Amino acid sequence: MGEASGRSAATSFYLFLLGRKLFASGKLAGKEAVAAKTFAIRLRLGRAPKRRRAMHGDHRLRRPGHDNKQDQEPPMDIVNVDYSTKIPNNVGLTEDRRILRALESWHPGYLDWWMDMGPEGFQESLVYLRTAVSVDPKGWAKFDYVRMPEYRWGILLAPQEEQRKVNFGQHLGDPAWQEVPGEYRAMLRRLIVIQGDTEPASVEQQRHLGATAPSLYDMRNLFQVNVEEGRHLWAMVYLLHKYFGRDGRDEAEELLRRRSGSEDAPRMLGAFNEATPDWLSFFMFTFFTDRDGKMQLESLAQSGFDPLSRTCRFMLTEEAHHMFVGETGVGRTVQRTCEAMKQAGISDPYDIEKVRSLGVIDLPTIQKKLNLHYTLSLDLFGSEVSTNAANAYNAGLKGRFMETKIADDHRLESATYPVLKFVDGVIKRVDEPALTALNMRLRDDYTDDCARGVDRWNKIIDKVGIQFRLELPHVAFHRQIGEFRDIHATPKGIVIDEATWRREKDNWLPSKADGDFIVELMKPEVESGKYANWIAPPKIGIDNKPGDFEYVKIAA
Repeated sequence: MGEASGRSAATSFYLFLLGRKLFASGKLAGKEAVAAKTFAIRLRLGRAPKRRRAMHGDHRLRRPGHDNKQDQEPPMDIVNVDYSTKIPNNVGLTEDRRILRALESWHPGYLDWWMDMGPEGFQESLVYLRTAVSVDPKGWAKFDYVRMPEYRWGILLAPQEEQRKVNFGQHLGDPAWQEVPGEYRAMLRRLIVIQGDTEPASVEQQRHLGATAPSLYDMRNLFQVNVEEGRHLWAMVYLLHKYFGRDGRDEAEELLRRRSGSEDAPRMLGAFNEATPDWLSFFMFTFFTDRDGKMQLESLAQSGFDPLSRTCRFMLTEEAHHMFVGETGVGRTVQRTCEAMKQAGISDPYDIEKVRSLGVIDLPTIQKKLNLHYTLSLDLFGSEVSTNAANAYNAGLKGRFMETKIADDHRLESATYPVLKFVDGVIKRVDEPALTALNMRLRDDYTDDCARGVDRWNKIIDKVGIQFRLELPHVAFHRQIGEFRDIHATPKGIVIDEATWRREKDNWLPSKADGDFIVELMKPEVESGKYANWIAPPKIGIDNKPGDFEYVKIAA
């Protein structure tokens, strides 16, 4: 290192220490404190703020089926991740300087967002996180301690399949597109923006949960979900910058401007503006809402636009852990409740006060939480009958769940699909054109997937010997979007009037008293190997670590 570069490094380190000291001193508050903290972290990472620079996007349009060798991406190592740039990637950013500069320009705004809306109170803690180092399914991640603002958020695409074709719609059999088909530009951008908007939203919803974590194990899982949702945002932002020019850059900025629950700039989908006030809500969210994410990503992974397909295929690898966190989190909650009941000699699950006196969450209240999060997630599928879904399918942009494994013509021009509708005061199935019923089909696939997880929870209850069954409510229950938005129905699917709904809804959905009780239980447990009273320990540690492993070094 030369003398000049040595002075630069020493100066940066001094400024980093100064920024950190100012933040820790308490003399700064609010946005000033966040700015000082962010500046210190950028200096540590070698990412001091830079003047933003307008980039001119590539507005070349490609027609569907157009096969041009110039469209093909340059040869690169698509399995291992390149860490030589500020933005880890396997998309060849070192050869694509225009996009690299554009993403580096977006990076400071992302860090500002993370410091402002990411996990509150733990930005300096060392967290045992996994980071993708490859897209090889046999060994794609490594584990190590890292401070979350220093996590290497990267752009990772699954390996390109040679001679991949469009597998559905009117372009069935055409070569998959490496560039955006001109006439589908707006539709494709909309699909990417909606998916991208969900990623930072969940981080914002969960930012306060670290303070009430029931264990360091659970805290670590929360933060792993958070940093990977941040990486998924990067994945969508890359597509916007790479393929949509100025429009894409504007959309990428909007993804950082919107806020979950904001009155002025809310997130685009309703479930992502709901509060996540406690850990049972978090577990239900990662089971139900992240499972909706799985279904949407699987559908987008079928896309004839190959960069989107490859992006979503790798995102699904990470998404599996998020659903694992949800399913095992609810399962451990159920297990602890049942074990506490058995130890106390309580056989009636509806003796709620006695069960709650044990410091655990009663099963009927867990059912209410299930009802809430399942129905909020159902609304994410949109209307049962949708011309937008039909158009995206026809265009070859968004397919069905496991499209290539379905035995039909993959055009659906004359096929039908049974759709639940409210007709003459009765809920019944009506055959609709399969193309416009795609949302209904995807929702049915989702319900089947959810039901398998609920069955596993019930096996926990059965094993302890408690007479109780968790159930998915009827799809007409508690709906805000779609065919049943204007009616009231019970969890069994019986249509009722407004007065009955108001009288009974607290028996089916969490009441304020239920919420207050759960929040009261949310006491943090920060000693390694210890767990809050309301939840059972996991069967196995992350990365096969022992039970007393220190997953988060809070005082770091």
